[in-house]
Amino acid sequence: MSDEENENPDQEAMADEWAAAMEEQDAVDAAMDEAQAVELDEFDAPGASAGGGAGQPDLDVILDIPVSISMEVGRTSITIRNLLQLNQGSVIELDRLAGEPLDVLVNGTLIAHGEVVVVNEKFGIRMTDVISPSERIKRLR
Repeated sequence: MSDEENENPDQEAMADEWAAAMEEQDAVDAAMDEAQAVELDEFDAPGASAGGGAGQPDLDVILDIPVSISMEVGRTSITIRNLLQLNQGSVIELDRLAGEPLDVLVNGTLIAHGEVVVVNEKFGIRMTDVISPSERIKRLR
């Protein structure tokens, strides 16, 4: 057999793995989009007064729902070829300048900007600019 015939099954297997991973990521993205599309009006409780009066949502019903919070240093796009060539010590250039604030995301939605700090030998983030609650609610809709 030639070298091309030996590599073909490996390339096909790798292509299948990448296709499965991309489908899985698409499913996760769709689920997150669907979760973010829920309007706060659905959380109105009949006769609720804790939310601030008639016509206001009762937010107490959602306060104990866990959310995922993440900090984003930056982003970039690379080809699959370059991704497969990454190894220990590789450097990926991001779209941010050194010293720029990080994005703070809750379930993939930007809520603030901050800077990295060290607290008791662990990383943390100090919020430098928080998006107003009304603006965050607008972004959810």
